[in-house]
Amino acid sequence: MTNDNVLAVMTQAAEKAGLALLDSFDPASRPADRTAMYELGTGLEAASTAIVREALDGVAGVGWWDEDESGRVVPAGRWWVVDGTEGAVNHVHGLPEWGVTITLVTDGQPELTVFRQPIGDLTYTATRGQGAFLNGQRLRVSTKTDLSAAAVTASQGGNDSVVYERFAGAFAAMASRALLVRNTIPTTFPLLGVASGQYDVFWQYEPDLPGTAAGSLLAGEAGAVVSDLAGAPWDVNSADILVAAPGLHAAALEVLK
Repeated sequence: MTNDNVLAVMTQAAEKAGLALLDSFDPASRPADRTAMYELGTGLEAASTAIVREALDGVAGVGWWDEDESGRVVPAGRWWVVDGTEGAVNHVHGLPEWGVTITLVTDGQPELTVFRQPIGDLTYTATRGQGAFLNGQRLRVSTKTDLSAAAVTASQGGNDSVVYERFAGAFAAMASRALLVRNTIPTTFPLLGVASGQYDVFWQYEPDLPGTAAGSLLAGEAGAVVSDLAGAPWDVNSADILVAAPGLHAAALEVLK
């Protein structure tokens, strides 16, 4: 299959899974505790991922990467990196920022990606070397060159106190230089903002792979510079990530170092 054909299969799968998630979405949902959140979220993820997997299993030569089964490291080769409910915590709280993330990774680099957000009827797509699009319209990153005018965003989840302390220091350093800094969950959404020029800089420690695989390709194809926090080229096994408009990447990297 050509990349165009594979991307069409991915898009159809994301739309079908997104419709199932939309059918179960309740803006009035307010889970009572963490157990209720977990039960709702895992149910959504299982149902959506099953729909995606059924569609993608027909694409030959691509394995299915699952962090719980395979570990954090993505081996060489071609792999599906999927989040059936990116932003499940938002879905179960009646918030609109959730969707379906599907990325084809080849030898450590995102090659094709689709992100479907049913609320708003939004479909983001990107193919390496061919641009990034929202509902067929090309995306472009910000043209800013002054960090003091930059809208900066991060996405720091996890359960690691060392990472939290590192993030807190970086947040304070960036806040002293940028116009504003936000921390947004899940990862895909701030990167969509960078791809569309609504945000100017994004960073994350120990990045969530489905979100960063999809979002980094979309932002990169929209013109962003994508690196790790040492300034080296990013791949799916990098320990951290920085995505920024070309005119801001060097200044953001200096602050975050």
